[in-house]
Amino acid sequence: MLEKEYILDGVQVQEVDARFLEKDLVRTAELIDRHQPFVVLLTHYEELLHTQHKLDYPLLSKLFGIPIGLAEDKLQILQGEVDFRHIHVTYGKDVEAAIDQIINVIVTLPNIREKYSKRYMAIRLLERADEMLALLPHSDELVRVAEEQRNRLEMVFGVSAKEVVSQARRGFVHGALEETLTHAQNDTGHSRADRIDKILTNKWVGLPLLMLVLWLVFECTFTIGAYPQEWISMGVDSLATWLHSITPSTWWTSLLIDGVLMGIGAVLAFLPNIIIMFFFLSIMEDSGYMARAAYVLDKMMHKIGLHGSSFIPMLMGFGCNVPAIMAARDITNKKDRALTMLMVPFMSCSARLPVYMLFIGAFFAKQKAIVMLSLYILGVVLSILFALVMKHTAAFRQPKHDYVSELPPYRRPTIRHTGLHIWERVADYLQKIPAVIIWASVSIWALTYFPTGSMNDMEHSYLAAIGHWMEPIMEPLGFDWKMSVCLITGLPAKEAIVSTMGILYPSDMALVAFTPVKAYAFMAFVLLYFPCVATITTLGKELGAKWAWFSLVQSMVLAWIVSFIIYQVGNLLV
Repeated sequence: MLEKEYILDGVQVQEVDARFLEKDLVRTAELIDRHQPFVVLLTHYEELLHTQHKLDYPLLSKLFGIPIGLAEDKLQILQGEVDFRHIHVTYGKDVEAAIDQIINVIVTLPNIREKYSKRYMAIRLLERADEMLALLPHSDELVRVAEEQRNRLEMVFGVSAKEVVSQARRGFVHGALEETLTHAQNDTGHSRADRIDKILTNKWVGLPLLMLVLWLVFECTFTIGAYPQEWISMGVDSLATWLHSITPSTWWTSLLIDGVLMGIGAVLAFLPNIIIMFFFLSIMEDSGYMARAAYVLDKMMHKIGLHGSSFIPMLMGFGCNVPAIMAARDITNKKDRALTMLMVPFMSCSARLPVYMLFIGAFFAKQKAIVMLSLYILGVVLSILFALVMKHTAAFRQPKHDYVSELPPYRRPTIRHTGLHIWERVADYLQKIPAVIIWASVSIWALTYFPTGSMNDMEHSYLAAIGHWMEPIMEPLGFDWKMSVCLITGLPAKEAIVSTMGILYPSDMALVAFTPVKAYAFMAFVLLYFPCVATITTLGKELGAKWAWFSLVQSMVLAWIVSFIIYQVGNLLV
């Protein structure tokens, strides 16, 4: 799939989503300052028409001075002569004066001035663009003048020069759309979508509605999923009992039944719950409601000084942290991008879901949806607190900035897209069985079976020795050696925790080993501790080894502190 910006047949092409015109055209306003020919192709134009909005894109093309047409007419546009008028955004007297001062220095640097338009380079220097600064390793005078002009603009306007430039671009785009975009209205002056949005995005009603919707999703996940979950568990137990009855009592039968079968069975039992949960989440996303949820929480992101677009990767983190981290690449501000990536592991990914299902079903049957929701909220709240702390450090301190947030039109979810969404999550879940779960199950079985040669004498096994070594650290949290070992196996993938428990606690696990307070503390620890290996690796690639190690260490420390508080305070209250 092509990116939003690419070169095709030697022509610079930008794809603009017709559903998000104002946001995408801000980037177009930046590109026209390059004074280089390019074309804009409108995608999802039919969806714009379905909302009964009308866009006069030929007039918009004249206002921007570049060819703007429909994506389906791409070949005709590219085969024709690219008509480009050298226009630019007017940024106001003070900014234009700053641009001129920087250009006066650029013209004295022949090794630099040929790379881009002089005006474009000056503007990007005012914005303190990283890629432009990288081009200037030996241009001390230019760096000094640019810094002087940034400081002057900040004194005049009270915000960063980057924000002043951004506001001017948004004003240019807004004015152009006022001339070219006609909004649909019914007899009362508002479309049905507008009336719905007034409720869903209301500052007082929007957030409680979101919490209610999520509660309903979790309630349905548990209630509907309980039946197939029980059937799978009973089937695995019956199969294990039957195999024990027909096979000799040897180490390899114990490996296959007590290790592999019970480990895989414990993980598979929660597959129906995952399918149900992501069915509802897919409906929310495809219908357009998830974008409304992001809009509701956008102001919260501004309170902590983050770009509003940071919420999208965080939302994706509820599925899997790895693609969520990669999605944060779209955030243009370097510090916002890095901080968002560090916040993503706080989001409870689907790999943790089987652990929640196991304990909530055993201890919180009457409050299952509320308890599940509380874990997700706990992750979000702690990520916000983390961001607030980090925003006061030198690495992430910066002026606040605005974000253009647009709402897509409401759409009817399709069976095909919903099915594909669910299949992606199921496939990811099932792929971990041969890659992680079987190896974890076999390892745990071996450490449990040896040196005694029996699964009934765990206290004298190699696994118990490892667990007892960890016990002094985990005892303040209420965790015994078995619980500690389960957490170790969850380091590569959190699903392995459940398979390990299936081996270590073959029956009456919940009733014998845990209390409700201890169970909740354990779930909180699983939520917060050690992002999976894939997540840590991705963070290392995106931010460097230093921040990957930082994420690893802070997650372990925070998990211990939070679980300690929950366990100790919970025992005092219960």
